[in-house]
Amino acid sequence: MGRPSAKERKPYNIDALVDIAVRVFLRRGYDGASLDQVAAAAGIAKASIYYHVAGKEALLKLGVGRALAALFAVLDEPEARAGGALARLRHVVRRTVEITVARRPEVALLLRVRGNTETERWVLEQRRRFDRLIAAIVAEAQASGDLRRDIDAALATRLLFGMLNSLTEWYRPEGGMGAGEIADAAIKIAFEGLH
Repeated sequence: MGRPSAKERKPYNIDALVDIAVRVFLRRGYDGASLDQVAAAAGIAKASIYYHVAGKEALLKLGVGRALAALFAVLDEPEARAGGALARLRHVVRRTVEITVARRPEVALLLRVRGNTETERWVLEQRRRFDRLIAAIVAEAQASGDLRRDIDAALATRLLFGMLNSLTEWYRPEGGMGAGEIADAAIKIAFEGLH
């Protein structure tokens, strides 16, 4: 049984190719994945990938770029820009859960990048920049007395987002819990504790 003819093959656009690449990178690890494996998963020739992108790093950047764009866009939403710091932080937490649930593969890939290539180092810098922006909101909430001040703002941010980031490992849509329920629980745990 040979390869399907061009007429029989499903046409790929860049979005479909990125979807497949993200799945392959998650399954094999970015370092362990090859363009041959992405092409095989897509059912296309490796050369066809180059019609869309320059190579593997470009696919990585496009895949994690989806998650980064969504997360940074949250910080531009009116609820994240106006009002008290605690209300803004709660909004960011809620929206982060929603984005993680909606874009779980891309967020998971974002969190697994290690910094071995130029693109991976760029991704890590974007993650650090996002963390700094959130830590600034946490520090503002601490200064206003809305959050306890005895925990470093950067550490509090890392711990809070560590909890949110764990969604990429355990959340499954068929599990019955939606983003709203998970966000409510995360907000209660983060801001009210487990008393």
